[in-house]
Amino acid sequence: KLKMLTNISNVLRACAQRHKCDTFKLDEAPATQVVMTRDEGLQYYRIMQTMRRMELKADQLYKQKIIRGFCHLYDGQEACAVGIEAAINLSDHLITAYRAHGYTYTRGGTVKEIMAELTGRRGGIAKGKGGSMHMYTKHFYGGNGIVGAQVPLGAGVALACKYQGKNELCVCLYGDGAANQGQIFETYNMAALWKLPVIFICENNRYGMGTSVERAAASTDYYKRGEFIPGLRIDGMDVLCVREATRFAADHCRSGKGPILMELQTYRYHGHSMSDPGVSYRTREEIQEVRSKSDPISLLKDRMLSNNMASVEELKEIDIEVRKEIEDASQFATTDPEPPLEELCNHIYSNNPAIEVRGTNPWSKLKSVS
Repeated sequence: KLKMLTNISNVLRACAQRHKCDTFKLDEAPATQVVMTRDEGLQYYRIMQTMRRMELKADQLYKQKIIRGFCHLYDGQEACAVGIEAAINLSDHLITAYRAHGYTYTRGGTVKEIMAELTGRRGGIAKGKGGSMHMYTKHFYGGNGIVGAQVPLGAGVALACKYQGKNELCVCLYGDGAANQGQIFETYNMAALWKLPVIFICENNRYGMGTSVERAAASTDYYKRGEFIPGLRIDGMDVLCVREATRFAADHCRSGKGPILMELQTYRYHGHSMSDPGVSYRTREEIQEVRSKSDPISLLKDRMLSNNMASVEELKEIDIEVRKEIEDASQFATTDPEPPLEELCNHIYSNNPAIEVRGTNPWSKLKSVS
């Protein structure tokens, strides 16, 4: 009897949506009552804390000029990545834009590899050649720096999934700023015609660079933008909302019904990139209000504590372990050597054919000149 009661206390039954799930051209909707086990909750908490701490460390290293170039941070949007990954398989495929550190981690990359890539070191996930915007793992295709360009690429991956008949799908992510790109609408058309197994996900963090969605889009109902593609709009700050909506969308794709569009209403705490302070077009009070009322990690933590699924001490222990992992990764990222110069032009082709590529290996010429 005691064992049975313990098992029951390890399960949370809660409303998966704090806000109503809006649907478009759908007869059904995602479940509003969901089950989350204690183990799942602790796993989601650890992953989100790792992503948050990793981005905060990246912020610190950038300000110290150890990380250079472009750097777009994901803190505030952790529930999107964790909820999506909880509802699909690692054998499924995922492609996103340049705010990609979190997805590199959820797709199998390590904190050490990601941090080393940010600092341009040999132990980075792209051998120090990709930087913040260009990270890849198996079934994860980046990290793409051209706004909106990953959307047609993702449809191509979905076409391959359908062609190979493996019952896999592609999750194709883009932001509210990219949502106005013409190539996205062309992709909607092709995906609907060919009934491709693709989930188009607009991570609406309210600002495309420094422009609010209201100033950039005549219609901010991004989940309806597919016109002939069904859509969902859900709370992207609640990991359970995202998980259940993604499960629903994945079932839609796997059943052969074609593409589906999701809008995740979320928020980024940092500016568009590290070169953007993020407070010239929005107030500090706005940012603080989101942090205090809708933070994805705090929402999950409060939910677990109020349902006796974890103790404060357990969660603090996870926090300590995560901080240590981040510090160890940071130490590696600042001491690992940079890739040697002769590595710069390697891996142009995946199979490294024995051919001469004009202009790609000038170093010997430079030596002879000097």
